[in-house]
Amino acid sequence: MSTTRRITASALAAALGMTALAACGTSDGDGADAKTVTLVSHDSFPKPLLDAFEKESGYKVTLLKGGDAGKAVNQAILSKDNPQGDVFFGIDNTLLSRGLNADLFSPYEAKGLDSVPAALQLDKGKHRVTPLDYGDICVNYDRAYFDQHKIAPPKTFDDLLKPRYKGLLVTENAATSSPGLAFQLATVATYGKDGWQDYWKKLKANDVEVVDGWEQAYNERFSGSGAGKGKGDKPLVVSYASSPPVEVLGKKPAPKQAPTGVATGTCFRQIEFGGLLKGAKNEKGGKALLDFLLSKKFQEDVPLQMFVNPARKDAKLPELFTTYGAKIDKPATLAPDAIAENREQWIKQWSSLVLK
Repeated sequence: MSTTRRITASALAAALGMTALAACGTSDGDGADAKTVTLVSHDSFPKPLLDAFEKESGYKVTLLKGGDAGKAVNQAILSKDNPQGDVFFGIDNTLLSRGLNADLFSPYEAKGLDSVPAALQLDKGKHRVTPLDYGDICVNYDRAYFDQHKIAPPKTFDDLLKPRYKGLLVTENAATSSPGLAFQLATVATYGKDGWQDYWKKLKANDVEVVDGWEQAYNERFSGSGAGKGKGDKPLVVSYASSPPVEVLGKKPAPKQAPTGVATGTCFRQIEFGGLLKGAKNEKGGKALLDFLLSKKFQEDVPLQMFVNPARKDAKLPELFTTYGAKIDKPATLAPDAIAENREQWIKQWSSLVLK
């Protein structure tokens, strides 16, 4: 997920009633603290994913949730001289350079990294962070709305500028939301450094609505949200390619298709990483936890817990994903160096164009 990280995960965590826990120090010395590992993450991380690690390793995990991913990353940087914990989970490719430039992580090559595609390993050779999952940020649409109005849903960024979609799209603020930033970066990748601003001028003229984060966009403004019970009036929303399976989860009998669809020509690939925090008090336990996070067992649990794709290519996807999830063959991407060099400037330019 970054101010609102992948969003579906955020909604799921809320549904599970997850609450933030206070941080506690750990130690490599003798005593109970040596068997405690502190994981720092965003609010979307479900603690039950760590039950198997605690049982198998003998470590007790303290989960410290730091808000949305962007906020959690910023807090980790501010406290790097006295790190909040041992492992950080949740820094993604849109924010990765912030953590690496701040020297936030200690190198560690986690077990199982050879099962992760090279395209996901953005810190090649240095191993300061480990790719753990990925997802695609895309425009989602409410099938019922478009069926009722006999309008074909959009497929591409260009489609979103057409008069027929005027006032139908809600997106997240690129300055405060990870999906919002990813959507902006997708337009940069599509229209280039000299063309993306003109695109947003046209999108604004087509009455795009901007809200602070994913929860508000998807659960309050989007008409196709099951959690929002259809109270929103926007049939288009920036969310995830894995959001449709969430709308089907638990429904009996299972529908032939999800009530929401994905505009597959509007996607940006988001990769999420974990890393051993520099100065971790329990470095040994932190390394063991990173090994677990990349283990096949954890990777196969991730899709239905966080609604993202596992980083390991040998991890089997659940049927819910393969049946109802959208397969994105050519997502937009940007080189990490390009994001690092331009991100803050692009966000300022976007804010000036769209929010004023």
